[in-house]
Amino acid sequence: MSNGISILAHTAAPADGSLQALSDHVGSALGPAIVSRTIAFGELTLNVQASDIVYALTYLRDDPACAFRCFIDICGADYPNREKRFDVVYHLLSLRHNARIRVKVQTDDQTPVPSVIDVFPAANWFERETYDLYGVLFSGHPDLRRLLTDYGFEGHPLRKDFPLTGFVEVRYDQDEARVVYEPVKLAQEFRNFDFLSPWEGTEYVLPGDEKKSA
Repeated sequence: MSNGISILAHTAAPADGSLQALSDHVGSALGPAIVSRTIAFGELTLNVQASDIVYALTYLRDDPACAFRCFIDICGADYPNREKRFDVVYHLLSLRHNARIRVKVQTDDQTPVPSVIDVFPAANWFERETYDLYGVLFSGHPDLRRLLTDYGFEGHPLRKDFPLTGFVEVRYDQDEARVVYEPVKLAQEFRNFDFLSPWEGTEYVLPGDEKKSA
């Protein structure tokens, strides 16, 4: 039974030709604000100067040929061996043109990236998340504080150099009737797992099996 409304569940991604035209259009408009442009796997990625991110996103939102008015998210990536170790990545959607775009900026843990809340108010939550998990600073943010980790949390858990065990552990203390924080105490050392098939057996002698070979 149909109510007369048809819903298109999936639409094809734009062809590389249209992406190239969009890339050229944006490149000519933003000029030196764009460091590089890349088309890969049917997606257009712009690498933008961090100082020009507000200008670039405003243009992508307001220009009729772009119309990227739907803000998807902000995420981060950590490259510890790089001088500017962090990528801050913005994803936008144009419903008018059925197109997506990715915008990247690079920064370190000392240099703030301008906040884009005035362009996309939904960026408020995502900038706080990026600050919490990576330690990326955003200048002009009205309330830049931790979002997902607890009060007094040390470090930023999505950095590549953050320890797997963290720095503190949390438990409920029956005697004090409250949650307490303590330094991490490992009851045992990390074990090594070889993930071999149990049907094929291991190439080393398991504890206890040395008696069989004696």
